Amino acid sequence: MPKRPRLSHFARHAVVLAAASVLFGSALPAGAAARPDNPPTDIVGAIEGETITVSGPMNVEVVHGQTKTVLRSGSDVRVKSGQARIDLVEGGNIVICGPAHFSVLKSGGALTIALDSGTIHAHIAREPALTVYTAQIQAKPVAIGDGPLDVLAGFDAAGALCIRAGSGAVRIEQQLTGQSVIVPQGGDVLLTNGQLDTLRTTTGHCSCELEVASAPPPPPPPSPEVSGLASPDDIRKKQTETDQPAPQLAPQKPLATEEPIYQVFMPALAYDATAKIQPDFDPKFIVLVRRVRVRPTLIFQGRVEGDPIVMASDTAPHNPAAADPQSNQQTTPKPAATNQNNSMLDRVRTFFRHLWTRSS
Repeated sequence: MPKRPRLSHFARHAVVLAAASVLFGSALPAGAAARPDNPPTDIVGAIEGETITVSGPMNVEVVHGQTKTVLRSGSDVRVKSGQARIDLVEGGNIVICGPAHFSVLKSGGALTIALDSGTIHAHIAREPALTVYTAQIQAKPVAIGDGPLDVLAGFDAAGALCIRAGSGAVRIEQQLTGQSVIVPQGGDVLLTNGQLDTLRTTTGHCSCELEVASAPPPPPPPSPEVSGLASPDDIRKKQTETDQPAPQLAPQKPLATEEPIYQVFMPALAYDATAKIQPDFDPKFIVLVRRVRVRPTLIFQGRVEGDPIVMASDTAPHNPAAADPQSNQQTTPKPAATNQNNSMLDRVRTFFRHLWTRSS
């Protein structure tokens, strides 16, 4: 039986190195593709707003100490009031004016917004390719050259669809009939009931601009002042003012407020980073407490001094006894007045005087 040729020591090392290079070479592309630096292709962008609700696929990230919600393909968004803003990963942004309801779908470099209510205003440089779908209309912006896109689409209060092409054109297509029309750059049109036959030109019918708080203008710089040396009179006047004691102001008592005090007690807010939909509290548990101070009842106490003033009357005095005979019968007669008693005493005295005078 013939013997197998043995590999030398250097040949064995060369085979091991070659195998290792093949293994590491095949593993490097896979590791590079799986790096977390490359974001997934279905991420739309981060959304910000005061009163928004997001359901479906999404991510929650903390950037510079702020929690942000990142929309992904299939996210459903409701803007209850105010405005919201989506910062796209490719650049540009989309402003939403509420109340609004829409869904986002992304595939490759194409972004589709299914608009149910509200108004959107898109500012896109080149990517992604935007398409706005409604129940009957499909609107697709068309760039002019390499220029940016500025498109507004939404529903007014009556339910009519308004489209404005600020930069670039917009191709409008009726999904049921297949009819299409192109709105040129600077055009502003309005459609009723999703029919292209009702298309009419309008100006400023729909608007959705991002409200930016304007900062107050800075105060003007102080005017330069030129200082000079003080004269002897100024020095003497300044010393006189310094020697005089400063008047002591009496402390002012704070005014008592009679207004009611309102307090609102509501359940604590909770946030769960692992939950896709954050739990909402029940508004039935919100309690409004009104605190007031009841004023005491005012009671006046005192007395009337001096004799009552009798008003003179030209008419005859009113006799209550004559007006009410029953009261006259029930009441007992009053005793004789003091004047009558005095007259009886006078008569007795006169009688005795006469007796003494006769006897003498």
